[in-house]
Amino acid sequence: MSAPDFSHVEAWVFDLDNTLYPSECDLFAQIDVRMRDWVADFLKVSPDEARIIQKRYYADHGTTLKGLMAVHGADPGPYLDYVHEIELDVLEHDALLAERIAALPGARVVFTNGSVRHAERVLEKRGLADLFDAIFDIQAAGFEPKPARIAFDRMAKATGVAPRRAAMFEDLARNLEPAAELGFTTVLVTTGKDWSHEPEGARPAAAGEAPDFVDHVTDDLTAFLGDLKVRKAA
Repeated sequence: MSAPDFSHVEAWVFDLDNTLYPSECDLFAQIDVRMRDWVADFLKVSPDEARIIQKRYYADHGTTLKGLMAVHGADPGPYLDYVHEIELDVLEHDALLAERIAALPGARVVFTNGSVRHAERVLEKRGLADLFDAIFDIQAAGFEPKPARIAFDRMAKATGVAPRRAAMFEDLARNLEPAAELGFTTVLVTTGKDWSHEPEGARPAAAGEAPDFVDHVTDDLTAFLGDLKVRKAA
């Protein structure tokens, strides 16, 4: 089997959560509870009612935060600080993944619906902290989350990424659809674990699931990066 040809790629865009660390770590379980608790405290409702509101805003607005901002005028700063203050003990340094990301020629970007601080903490725990040229987070996107097209446009403009000469790696297939429309080479990182606690359509893709807009599928990001045909570094 021939190596995937990524010789046209000059920029490498990676989702953070459940892409740059194994989904089995299930960090979202912690974030999910903290989102519920923040909503309950902010709106002065019970945890059960807060969970219903949390999930409804996610479905209607793309993120719980955007719903809170749109409906209640919530300040995003305290919310992001609180929900991402999680334990990262389950994360381990991955020297081989770090080596393979470091070998990618061109710019490397983290594109996340989380915060810069969350990304920095995760990358530090994974041993990937010094490998990326930029972290484009939800605040930089004007609180417009993936898969909103405007989030991709803002990321590309801010980072200088040219989509047709870039690749994007994601564990949520729906976030790759606008990337494909812009011309990114798309890579779906599948999982054996449904970490989302979300309804059908908002969950990560399992092995064997790949919409037409996905160019490549892998259940092992490290191995996939090691097999690529890439352009020679200048």
